[in-house]
Amino acid sequence: MTTNPRTVPKPWGHELVFAETARYAGKLITIRAGESLSYQYHNVKEETVHVLSGSLGLEVEEDGLRQTLRLGPGVSFHIRPGTRHRMFAEAADVLIVEVSSPELDDVVRLEDRYGRTGTTAP
Repeated sequence: MTTNPRTVPKPWGHELVFAETARYAGKLITIRAGESLSYQYHNVKEETVHVLSGSLGLEVEEDGLRQTLRLGPGVSFHIRPGTRHRMFAEAADVLIVEVSSPELDDVVRLEDRYGRTGTTAP
């Protein structure tokens, strides 16, 4: 069965949702150079990101420790529900693939440079 992927514009780039079922979701995410996603967490959603190109900055807080990681092409990172995190691109655009549980609207924004703090708006 074929599906029609959908593009979701974001202030930091865009998401191409290529798989969305009752059991899983898949996205290609483009983050433009100099841009960042919200500092956020998910109550239920679980995800793994894999860097396809560029250098992904990943701010992550686990057990009260907030650190910034740099992930290059070929590197994956698993994000469990409740883990506070933010992805960003510095000098160049970043392309990642995200595979997750299907709760795409499960976003609790703690900080957002685009005025979306406290919302689930795209």
